[in-house]
Amino acid sequence: MLSVQIPGFGALTLEQLVLDYNGTLAVDGILIPGVKDALNTLAVQLAIHVITADTFGKAADGLDGIKCRLTVLEAGRQDQAKVNFVNRLGADRTASIGNGRNDAPMLAASALGIAVILAEGASMASLNAADLVCTDIVGALELLMHPLRLTATLRS
Repeated sequence: MLSVQIPGFGALTLEQLVLDYNGTLAVDGILIPGVKDALNTLAVQLAIHVITADTFGKAADGLDGIKCRLTVLEAGRQDQAKVNFVNRLGADRTASIGNGRNDAPMLAASALGIAVILAEGASMASLNAADLVCTDIVGALELLMHPLRLTATLRS
């Protein structure tokens, strides 16, 4: 569990982390360097879930050796499937990270939504739904490892 009190934002008590794969943890299906170590470090405090359409069919291999649960979504209404997943986990105890239009509802529903802008960009819907935006996935994950960084960014 990860807890932090952010003045003007509120208390965050996180137990779950939900992440998109392509465009968030990976580019063209290939895991970004540093992600494996960061996720395994966070897995001590948070249950890690990767939920993806798996566009390139490489998510299972890319996540090998990472303490996480992979869910591959069927085609159609993936935005709804992602927000339903977060709600089943408990949105008030969940942080989510994504970049795509289909990630926007889960980013908005989560206690903490982080949008990332990597090589494939990020949809305006995900940027508008997020609480904050990062240009580096490892940096986004490190926000959770060092929660005072969240305070510095999100306080009023």
